[in-house]
Amino acid sequence: MPSTPRPLRKLGFLTIGLFDEADPRRGHETTLEIIELGERLGFDSAWLRHRHLQYGISSPVAVLAAASQRTSRIELGTAVIPLGWENPLRLAEDLATVDVLSGGRLNPGVSVGPPMHYDRVRQTLYPDTADAEDFGYGRARRLLDLVRGEPATGFSGTEGFEVFSDRVQPHSPGLGSRLWYGGGSLGSARWAGENGMNFLTSSVVKAEGPDGARDFADIQLALVRAFRAAHPDGDAARVSQGLVVIPTDSATPGQRAKYEEFAARRLARTTSPQGPGRLLFAPDLVGTSAELAERLRAHAAFREIDEVAFALPFTFAPEDYVQILTDMATRLGPALGWQPGI
Repeated sequence: MPSTPRPLRKLGFLTIGLFDEADPRRGHETTLEIIELGERLGFDSAWLRHRHLQYGISSPVAVLAAASQRTSRIELGTAVIPLGWENPLRLAEDLATVDVLSGGRLNPGVSVGPPMHYDRVRQTLYPDTADAEDFGYGRARRLLDLVRGEPATGFSGTEGFEVFSDRVQPHSPGLGSRLWYGGGSLGSARWAGENGMNFLTSSVVKAEGPDGARDFADIQLALVRAFRAAHPDGDAARVSQGLVVIPTDSATPGQRAKYEEFAARRLARTTSPQGPGRLLFAPDLVGTSAELAERLRAHAAFREIDEVAFALPFTFAPEDYVQILTDMATRLGPALGWQPGI
């Protein structure tokens, strides 16, 4: 472990974008307003979480296209797009289009694996190929190759009055270096490194091994080191950490009580691996910025990264997010060595 943690270089936040089924526009508009606020506060990045068949953003790429026209500096990410729901060729086109519209600010995060509740959606999602679909790393590799400009077809040239390209259009040259893999296992960390991606590590990791290690920070640190050991850039390879961090400096007494109750309600799941996947959750961090900075500097994985995308709790009100983001940007970030973007 380094004797001192790295100064925080990039500060971002992650939101799910909840909405009321009777008024979905308002929920999406609130998400866009939060992203605009993030830019005004100097955040380096804003990330959207993906939700299918729920009352959260199902199409973050479309929402980020809108955000790209209402912001000019802040980077825009997805954390993460589950590729089991996607056709890599079509997704590559959408990602490249939004990256061009944003002026090269898109940071797509992806993951692999079968779609959640696959048995319930397989006949709708893949009625003819449900048993033949590959939900492994090969799906991510296809997306990588297409975004990076590898041929999508053996044909290019003119056919009648139309001109065809053999690679995805538009092609955005820098996008390939801004692709992230969201993983919680050693295998995912190594694969992301071997394939030259960036790595998103969140508040969920897999307790691997026969004894099922139970210290979240140590497991997350092992992921960071495995990723960088496999990456061509070594220790310079980009890693972003996504814990739930809630500063309370300017919170009202009612907000503080709500935040503390939220964290306490979720604490039990952090004490031991959960479910057949042996998933281990990080405790939510609630407190003043000074208290949070001290806890983060003592966190084994945080000490070796210099980028974060702190997750906003899903069920809070817009005014809570304004308070949390303002405290993050004006108090917590500077306490960690970060300087706001301009």
